[in-house]
Amino acid sequence: MLATALGSPAPFGQSQFAFMRGNAFEAKVKADGGAELLRLLYERLGGSSAAPGPDVATPDLSAAGPEGRAARTALALREATAAGGWALLDHPMLALEVAGSPAYLEPDAVVVHPDGRWTVVEIKSFPMIDASADASKVGAAARQAAVYVLALERVAAVTEGAEVGQRVLLVCPKDFSNLPTASVVDVRKQRAVTRRQLTRLTRIEDIAAGLPEGTTFDPACPSEELDAAVAAVPPAYAPECLAACELAFHCRAKSRAEGAVETLGRSVRGELGGLTTVAGVLAAAAGKEGDPADPTVAALRRAAALRAEALESAAVLRAGAREAAPVAGAGGREAVSVASAGASDGPEGAAACR
Repeated sequence: MLATALGSPAPFGQSQFAFMRGNAFEAKVKADGGAELLRLLYERLGGSSAAPGPDVATPDLSAAGPEGRAARTALALREATAAGGWALLDHPMLALEVAGSPAYLEPDAVVVHPDGRWTVVEIKSFPMIDASADASKVGAAARQAAVYVLALERVAAVTEGAEVGQRVLLVCPKDFSNLPTASVVDVRKQRAVTRRQLTRLTRIEDIAAGLPEGTTFDPACPSEELDAAVAAVPPAYAPECLAACELAFHCRAKSRAEGAVETLGRSVRGELGGLTTVAGVLAAAAGKEGDPADPTVAALRRAAALRAEALESAAVLRAGAREAAPVAGAGGREAVSVASAGASDGPEGAAACR
């Protein structure tokens, strides 16, 4: 709503077909009390525990509001761990502090093992073909699951005998069918990165303290007032924002207008060092600005020289091709004239042609 009020609505949304297909696949995986899901998990992460039977606990996690659901989930996890059996928690609610404010998360499922281990289950509708899936989609699922692992660790810290598994179960359709298959994904790296990022986030209270008095983000406000309010919070735009934030198109437009190098991606931004604008990068490459002793400036000038050399070579090749073209054309006209002359010689000429 805020992006629409600012005049930069996202031009796309989630496909209803993909949404329905994902829900149907998840329902299939969790059918019959999650029997197929537990079978896949036991095959890959069962360890030395006995196989789950028909008496797997499936606690009711319903409660009022996200806080109530998170409290009910924490209680169910403690009870299942103390019981020492298999338990399947369908869509539990977890809480994680983000920038000093609680954020509520809802994984597809969490399985409690008899030995007290908790495993996050991520169910995705993209296919796993010949036991492998799209690397970018698997990476996104791993980052998502790592956040759930961090949230579970808060509950496990106050639960005796509990341990959160650092390997999660990714369930996807097998090949081009709707049959489920699974793969184990180690999320230790993603967990460490996410934890480090969370600790570096500026607290919401600190951001709010720096805003002008009376700042509001109410979508009902005039667009000029909203634009000024949003501009009061410095953005940190990157192309990856387009897949996660409704304000990404607004921030991208502002970033492009300012000529910020962040529009080119975080990896490019990291390579450019102290150069923060596209104009500054071009000036450094052209030798108009920048310290020649700076490795970044030197690399840019070397790249610019190579580009100029390549363009010059291409221009020479094009000029040579243009010079050769009329010669070939003249030869063609000469051949046509000879053939015409032979044809005009009457029957003798025709005989010669044959």
